[in-house]
Amino acid sequence: MAKEISGLIKLQIKGGAANPSPPVGPALGAKGVNIMEFCKQFNARTQDQAGKVVPVIITVYKDKTFEFILKTPPVAVQIMELAKLKKGSAESNRAKVGSITWDQVKAIAESKMVDLNAFTIESAMRMVAGTARSMGVTVKGEFPKN
Repeated sequence: MAKEISGLIKLQIKGGAANPSPPVGPALGAKGVNIMEFCKQFNARTQDQAGKVVPVIITVYKDKTFEFILKTPPVAVQIMELAKLKKGSAESNRAKVGSITWDQVKAIAESKMVDLNAFTIESAMRMVAGTARSMGVTVKGEFPKN
């Protein structure tokens, strides 16, 4: 028989750097999860993504056990990494802070495709370009036609 779910916790933690300090400790402690056990498992599974922000969804069961699913890094983080930015623009419609190419947009869309609600790579590319635009990052060139 399936275990009864007690709750879901969504966090964004740097890969390989989970520790019991906030926000991890309080979020897991409130549900009664063994914080150190989660940190050990998370750090072991994200060693290859050290330093990158990794979203994680933790399913907590009634018997205080847990499972977690790792997601791909957020689009905004990937865009800032490619454009070599510290943060996006405060006024994205006026002040542009960087630029990326459509090839870079396609690479991000392909890596993020499993987490997006898009059926085609073109629609995923448009979503990534929209995120870039809202951050004050311009996408150079024309949208590639089939």
